[in-house]
Parts: sequence; C-alpha cells; structure tokens
Amino acid sequence: MEKNVALIALFTALIAALGLIPKITLGFGVPITAQSLGVMLCGTILGARRGALSVLLFLLLVAIGLPLLSGGRGGLGVFATPSAGFLIGWPAAAFVTGWIVERWRGAPVTLVAGLAAVIGGIGVLYAFGIVGMSIMLDKTLVEAAALVTAFIPGDLLKAAIAGMLTSALVRARPSSVLSRAT
Repeated sequence: MEKNVALIALFTALIAALGLIPKITLGFGVPITAQSLGVMLCGTILGARRGALSVLLFLLLVAIGLPLLSGGRGGLGVFATPSAGFLIGWPAAAFVTGWIVERWRGAPVTLVAGLAAVIGGIGVLYAFGIVGMSIMLDKTLVEAAALVTAFIPGDLLKAAIAGMLTSALVRARPSSVLSRAT
C-alpha cells in the first residue's frame, strides 16, 4: 500500500516536472507540452488503476491552484480553456494505456507500451480533446479534429519514447514496472 502511494505521488511529480519544459502555444490556444508523455508513462509503468490515480492527483493539485501545468498555469480556470478536454481526458488516457500494457503479454514490451501509448495516450486523449475544443472554441467536431492534427507528430514521438523508457525499465528493474507485474 505504501509503495503504491509513493509511486502515485512520484509519477504525479513527474508530470509536474515535465511541465517545466517550455510550452509551445498554438494559435487556437492549446499548448504543446511534454506533460502528455508523463501521462503515457503513468499508464505504461504504473498500470491502469495506479496510472489514472496519479493523473487524478495531479489534476486535483492543479484545480486547487498549484501552477503545475506547463507555463505555470493552475487553478479552476484552466478547465474552462480550449485545452480543458485534454486535461479531463488525461486520467482516461493513462487508464487505457495501462490496461493495454497489463493485458497484452504476447509481444515485446517496447511494442506493447508504444502501441498502448498510441491508443490510450493519443487516441483516447484526442477524443476528449476534440470534444473539449469543439465546445470551447465553438467549432464542429470535424473542425476541432483538423486542429488536433498539429499534435500528431510530437505525440507519436512521445509514444515511442514511452515505449522505449518502459522497455528499458523492464530490463533494468522488472519489478518496478507494475503494469507488467504478475
């Protein structure tokens, strides 16, 4: 139990630390940040439940006003911006990513973690993000989806990094990758 709490807190801190990397804000108000890599890693390393809890803790800290989002943003106001859908989708993205890694055992970890990060950390996250952008920017779902295409190259790179980091951790310390624990 104590180990789980410590790991959840550690990965919450990882997402916050990735927020120190400067953001690139696109013209429609949604920034490109490294924090979605942290969300992917929560799922690939901690697994579905712990990964989602880590992201929920991070969002709770942001909601109470801590400036943990890239660019020093925080507070309830961030949940009323064009990026709100992405933020709300982070726990679901971590959960789905972790769920896939926990259950798909027949392939190399690098491939499983990378594809899980693409499905959960990109596919699921974009579903939430597109809906959020559609609402906040008063655009159709198709228009919002077209805007999201700007994120695809960077997010594919993050998914590959998540796969490689998870694989390296499995080789170095297999018991520390809870998503693969038996």
